[in-house]
Amino acid sequence: MQVRLDEAEAAALKGGKKIIAQLEQRLRQLEQDLEGESRRHQQTDKSYRQAERRIKELEFQVDEDKKNQDRMTDLVDKMQSKLKVYKRQVEEAEELAATNLGKYRQLQAQLDDAEERAELAENSVSKLRAKNRSSASMAPGAGLTTSASAIFRSPSRAGRGSSAMNFD
Repeated sequence: MQVRLDEAEAAALKGGKKIIAQLEQRLRQLEQDLEGESRRHQQTDKSYRQAERRIKELEFQVDEDKKNQDRMTDLVDKMQSKLKVYKRQVEEAEELAATNLGKYRQLQAQLDDAEERAELAENSVSKLRAKNRSSASMAPGAGLTTSASAIFRSPSRAGRGSSAMNFD
């Protein structure tokens, strides 16, 4: 019975050693798997940190782009306001120019009429002088009196557009 017991112990020891060897092999395999998973975790963690950094950079860029867009929108609004003011000023200037052009044309027409009247008056004065000279040469010694000479003025003294006759 002792032999059996020894054999059973030997078999148990042999089986235990085999189980221990298997468990040690399994432990080494699990340690290798753990080491591989640890490396993958480190790589994943590194990728995660890089992704987080990239997300923060993109969020910052989005914020900057939004600020720039807001500034540009404000600038566009200001430019549109200035454009409206400038358009209004141009319209007012055009209205003023049209008014001034109308006044200029009216004054030019009045000037043309006045020059025409002055020319007619000068022609009338010239005819009257010629007639007066011819009548004076027909009647010897009958010259113009002082009061008659005051009636007619020379065109150079009367000036353009003013009356050629003096009715004192």
